[in-house]
Amino acid sequence: MHSIAVAGHLCLDIVPRLGESAELIPGQLIDVGPLSITPGGSVANTGGALASLGAKVTPFATIGDDELGELLLAKLDAQGFASPRVAVSGRMSTSYSLVFEKPGVDRTFWHHTGANEEFDGSSVELHGHEMLHVGYPPLLPGVVTDGGRPLHTLFARARSAGIATSLDLAVVDRTSAVGALDWNAILASAFSECDIASPSLDDLTSALHIDEPYSPALVDRLADRMLADGVAVVAISAGHHGLRVRTASADRLRAGGTVLSPLADTWADRDITLPALRVEHPVTTNGAGDASTAGLLFAISRGATPEQAAALAAASSAVTISGARPTPDAIATVDPSLARLFES
Repeated sequence: MHSIAVAGHLCLDIVPRLGESAELIPGQLIDVGPLSITPGGSVANTGGALASLGAKVTPFATIGDDELGELLLAKLDAQGFASPRVAVSGRMSTSYSLVFEKPGVDRTFWHHTGANEEFDGSSVELHGHEMLHVGYPPLLPGVVTDGGRPLHTLFARARSAGIATSLDLAVVDRTSAVGALDWNAILASAFSECDIASPSLDDLTSALHIDEPYSPALVDRLADRMLADGVAVVAISAGHHGLRVRTASADRLRAGGTVLSPLADTWADRDITLPALRVEHPVTTNGAGDASTAGLLFAISRGATPEQAAALAAASSAVTISGARPTPDAIATVDPSLARLFES
């Protein structure tokens, strides 16, 4: 089994259950439901989904020396992360997100970046891993300084060791200090050393200041740019519009480390569009994109075909939206044909 290092953004997700009438009205008391407190961010969401699928995962992140940090570590341990490589900041507080999600309405986040500001990738230990996934650079100021040099350095270090690199983004708040950075340059730098990239369409358009509604042509244009920048496997998710997977040449895939190289001939120059799976009773969209990334990475680590990888990404997202963990059994209820990926 391949070992996957998952590094970057980590926080606590604090989620009140909201009814239809929940609003922010000054001076009023609004009745809400129970509170959920779970590990969140790319490290917990993607890493947790990978672990649920059956991968061997090691998380790398930074938290604060505070009560929220202690709670976060305890919850990571309860989810099966027995040996997280988590640095503790003596200066910054633990990151958290307040997640507001009314029935039938997409999420709103109130987010405190906190100790994630100190994560710059230098503490990530690469020995023993075949894949490295980094999530949410827009919420990791330390990796996007100097035109994204720290992130570029981390990926270059991994690729020189034969480790496949993977990147997922997050929506960029254009009004923030990070939003004012040159994201064209940051992404070009990161993509030049990135083997697998799985951003959402919103991630890309917010970073690149593209004010244009969804269209297949827009997705293609962004995929073309990522492939030209050096990415080997591009997977752009677009909510209910589905998932688009595009891949580079066999020669580029052979340079993708010990995981991608054997798949070069099968994966080269592919173009796959997969519609989103319908979820009968959706519970949450929180973590759905991360689960899609996890499905893609797990499938690649198992030597899957591009079609299987796209299908597992879609199934993992659908299971998460239904409120469950993307375990092999849960995946089998959505797409029985994927069961072979979990055979030892």
